[in-house]
Parts: sequence; structure tokens; C-alpha cells
Amino acid sequence: MSLDNPLPPTVAKVPPAVRLERDYDADQLQDDLRTLSEHRWSLQRSYADDGTITEAEIDWRCLSLRSAAGNLERTDPGGPGLVEHEDTIWRDKAPYLSQLLADIPAELRAVRLLSLGPGAKSWLHNDTKYGPAWGNARLHVPVTTCEGAKLFMEGTLHQWQPGEFWFGDFSRMHQVENTDTVPRVHMVIDALVSEELLELFPDHYLADLDRDDVLINKKRVPLAEDQLGAHAVSFPIPVSFPSWEEEDGEFLQPQEQADATITVVDGALVLTVAGKPTAKLIHIGDGEFRFAGWTDERTIAVTRSGDSATVTLRTRVGTTVRELDIAATPL
Repeated sequence: MSLDNPLPPTVAKVPPAVRLERDYDADQLQDDLRTLSEHRWSLQRSYADDGTITEAEIDWRCLSLRSAAGNLERTDPGGPGLVEHEDTIWRDKAPYLSQLLADIPAELRAVRLLSLGPGAKSWLHNDTKYGPAWGNARLHVPVTTCEGAKLFMEGTLHQWQPGEFWFGDFSRMHQVENTDTVPRVHMVIDALVSEELLELFPDHYLADLDRDDVLINKKRVPLAEDQLGAHAVSFPIPVSFPSWEEEDGEFLQPQEQADATITVVDGALVLTVAGKPTAKLIHIGDGEFRFAGWTDERTIAVTRSGDSATVTLRTRVGTTVRELDIAATPL
């Protein structure tokens, strides 16, 4: 999480949160919640790139319906890496929530039920690159709430009600607290921004939103297994590029280079950096790949020409693209 992540100027002009044009049945939401509350949920954890795990110090509990590799221990939103987000065993036990998720017109990443307990209060912060400028949409469906449960987004109080459907740009400053005696539970859905998802936003929001400041993710374009080898290459990579938390454009600055390869591993293409498998690659067309678990915010494209190859590194903020061509060696 960052305290100083800059926003594209036009995105900063639209409200940080807006109610979307769908509603859900609060009673059915709470029926599923009762089923899923038969055991104690885990405290929310964050996972650093080096494997360090940090557990919440407040009563901030989570049950994951989708997580990295469907791992029940992963209560974090996940990120780019070797595994994709998959449903956990809990989704099958929540039929109404499951149908709700199936009807969202976007590729889903993490889906979590988050319980903010009595007396819990977060610090004021923003979530790095968790906004539409980077292809991320964080959606909320409140399941239960109480008078003391409060969300402040850029200083404005929000108290969303059960059954409503909300988008929040959590790359902007926010804070939550619960001064009540009972928990507040929201289903928090991380999705890839798509044109179809934007159709759920109200007209007044879209009228003020410059589409050039929104990253629309491309659809997956599966490759046949016999096509994967054509993208196997070795090349030098700027050491900052594999990190989605790098400052926008940092990979274009002079810096240390690491040896990298793209190879076929268990029927998929994998980026290895300095001998360490780093990310599974998802094809989005024309030899371009995003990292598994992430958006089109950063991609790698491979172009072959006879016995030579070029790797193109790209990052995106809205429709602005930064790229770097690197000579590569086919494998």
C-alpha cells in the first residue's frame, strides 16, 4: 500500500466511489453469510514478493471465495505471479453469492468476504494501482452493516447498505472504522476493467470520465500447445520491470539488467528472471502476454523474424503506453 501514488488528472476529477446499476437481495446474501460463518474466519494477511506474511493487527477477518490458486490461506488480493485466481471450496457453499459473481461481466481476480469487527480502524492509505487507470476495478456488495461502520473516501463518509452494488477507486485515499458492537461484512470483488463492466456505471459518472484515463483489458486469446514454443526466448530485462509496484515508466530509466527467459513449463509460458520463475504469461493476442494474476498494466510481447527475435516490454496507464524494445535470442 502506498501513501503517495499519483492519479491521472482526469480520473481524479470523478468521484472516488459510485453506486452501480444493479441491486441484490439482502436476505439471500445474509443466508449465504450464515452458512459461511459456521467457522471462525482468518485474519487478513498480506504477502510480500519476498514471501513475508503480515497479519492484520485489527479485527479485520476474511473468507476467500476466490484467491491465488484457490488457496484458503490466501486472504490477500494476490498479484502477478505463477498462479491464477481460482474459486475456493467456499464458493460452492454460497449459491446466491456464486450466481452474483457469475453475472459480473468481467474477469474476476480475488473475491473475499471481509468482516470489519467492533473497534477496528484502519490507517489512512491508498492501494497501489487499484483503480481503473491500471485496469483494476474493486467492487463491493455490502452483506451486513451497522451504524458505526464507516468508510471515508477522500474525506467523504460512505455507509453502503446491504444489497447495493458499489465501485470504489481505492487507489485514492481511504480509511475504514467500526465503532459499533457488531461486525460489518462486505463482499469485495477485484475484477479486470472491461467495456461490459463499464456499462453498469451510471450515465452521470461516465459523462465525467475521460475514457483515455481508463485501461480496458484485452480478452484472453488461448494459444495451442504447439504454438507456445515460438515465444521461447532469452533476453536482458530491467530489474524493476517484473514488479507491478514500480513507479510508472521506471523500467525505461538506466538501471541494472537481469538475465531473463520465456520458456514452456507444464503447458504454459513462464517468465524466469535471474534464474527464478517469476510469472506465468497469459496471451492477449498478437504475441503479447500479461502476467497471471494481474491486468494489462504491464505486458511482454515477443516478435520473431527468422533467426532473430524482439521482446517488447509495455506498461499502461489508461491509454498511455510506455514501451521498450529489447533484442532477444530464440530458444
